[in-house]
Amino acid sequence: MNLSVPSYDDLSARIAAVRDDHEKQFPGPAAGRQPVHTVYVPADRFSRSTPADFGAEALRLLNTHTPGAGSFGSAFGLDPEIAGPVRERVAAKLAGEPVEDVRIDFEDGYGVRPDDEEDAHVTQVVEAVGAAYQVKGLPHYWGVRVKSFADGGHERSMRTLDGFLTALRDRLGRLPGGFTITFPKVVSAEHVALFVEYLDRLESSLGLPGGILRFEIQVETPEAIIDTEGRIGLRAIVAAAGPRLTAAHFGVFDYTAAIGLPPEEQRLDHPACDFARHAMQVSLAGTGVRISDGSTNVIPRNDGPDEVNEAWRVHARHVRHSLRHGINQGWDLHPAHLPSRYAAVYAYHLTGADEVIGRVRAWHEQAAGKESGVLDEPATIRALTARLQRAVDCGALDPSVLPTPADR
Repeated sequence: MNLSVPSYDDLSARIAAVRDDHEKQFPGPAAGRQPVHTVYVPADRFSRSTPADFGAEALRLLNTHTPGAGSFGSAFGLDPEIAGPVRERVAAKLAGEPVEDVRIDFEDGYGVRPDDEEDAHVTQVVEAVGAAYQVKGLPHYWGVRVKSFADGGHERSMRTLDGFLTALRDRLGRLPGGFTITFPKVVSAEHVALFVEYLDRLESSLGLPGGILRFEIQVETPEAIIDTEGRIGLRAIVAAAGPRLTAAHFGVFDYTAAIGLPPEEQRLDHPACDFARHAMQVSLAGTGVRISDGSTNVIPRNDGPDEVNEAWRVHARHVRHSLRHGINQGWDLHPAHLPSRYAAVYAYHLTGADEVIGRVRAWHEQAAGKESGVLDEPATIRALTARLQRAVDCGALDPSVLPTPADR
């Protein structure tokens, strides 16, 4: 073939450099399992049996108020054809793995206490974690939320984390897997950079491998979305956090209060929250930093059917809202949230599952040279495959639904 330009070598090298830089900043989705929720428990209420206790109470509420497929479908607004299978899977989940991720809370859910009181609760939590670990009672993911650097609690924050990890090292001789720190109320990349520096020092002092202490930020201030210079704030925060950052969790109530919404409008599905979450999605897409939604503050005041069903109705609606917007994780604050969390998530995955599986298999057949009526783009198939994997990870679908090497 005749060419007019004798050499593209210099352009090729520069194009490759741009590509490599982009891949460094946007390595793609995070690998491994993402939990469907993070359960927050105040530090003074956490015990070795807390995850199992949440599951037992959730299962009791499920069996009391929705003893069969009909009542279950009515409570969660499910089509009759999937109500039975969803209820069966939810009951099994609550009995086997009710909590996928737990955060022992030393921040808003715990409050400001005298130093000696918080120190005592740190000791109590270490004993509880150690006992749970020894009987395999810790969830797949777990961790602590410390106080923010933004409101004067930074010294208490560092003292709590240092004391917790030092005592846990002395108790177990290691840091159990799945550990994550929650760093709340981020207002600037500078605070994140200082937190990273503190973690560097902590690892060195404890003799931990470099980079083992990973954390998630809470996006609950307007400054985290739009910074003081009018730029999207999350890109600088991600850069400051580096490879330690695992996720960004949206804080509904601090954020909506900060932007001036009245209390009755401070809710997860408010359009102002949609804006913030969409800004998070666009800013973090491809970075490997996962996104989690926030919490629902409606819980039953008693065991009455009206109270429980109203809490389930609101919470399930919020979970479905998150899922429709591509947010696959949220916060749960009460055992009553577990049935509605799993009911909404499992119904989402089971509805249309056969169509999703068929599209993925048909695409693989087409890629192998077989006749197929599928015209999906590779990016769509990746999204559908990721959805199937999430469904398997949380227990909504059996692993056999995933494409096998033969399918590919």
